[in-house]
Amino acid sequence: MNKLLITLAASLVAIGSAQAQGVVANGNPLAGVYVGASVAGAKNQTIDDWKAGGKVFAGYNFDQNWAVEAGHTRFDSQDYRATSGAGGNDAFVKSNSSYLAAKYTLPLNGALSAYGKLGASYNERKGGYRNTNWTDHDTGLYGAVGLQYALTKNVSLVGEYERYGKDKDRGAKADVVSAGVQYAF
Repeated sequence: MNKLLITLAASLVAIGSAQAQGVVANGNPLAGVYVGASVAGAKNQTIDDWKAGGKVFAGYNFDQNWAVEAGHTRFDSQDYRATSGAGGNDAFVKSNSSYLAAKYTLPLNGALSAYGKLGASYNERKGGYRNTNWTDHDTGLYGAVGLQYALTKNVSLVGEYERYGKDKDRGAKADVVSAGVQYAF
């Protein structure tokens, strides 16, 4: 799945480079490539605690309303104590999710827009306890709603609520909140 996301991102950059010039209305590009990064947070179901991670995404705006977007969210390894007694942490869990989605944006005024995304996600959770490791993965429906505020014609702040497939029993929960920055070419 990671190779697919890298290939898609490279293709989007190539398409954007080949594009002569994007049309701009109200300070927002109507067509073109965009990339972004966010801080994402989700509840870790294994240890009943919140964990922050990083998210990167890239997309292509076909016009003012429609786009296609791919992204990857990663929650690094989190150590925890699975048993009582002397010594340090003896277990770990880490999670990551990737998605590919169609995006619909509704401009609210010159700088603020609301959007929704719908697509597919691939989710993976890994963990270990002493000499036993486990891996869970699934594919599912991906959905998100968010707000985007244009600081300039190319730079926007984004905040969103995302749902990566079905509920997870271990690792990061399917419900994720994120806030970040997006750059349009």
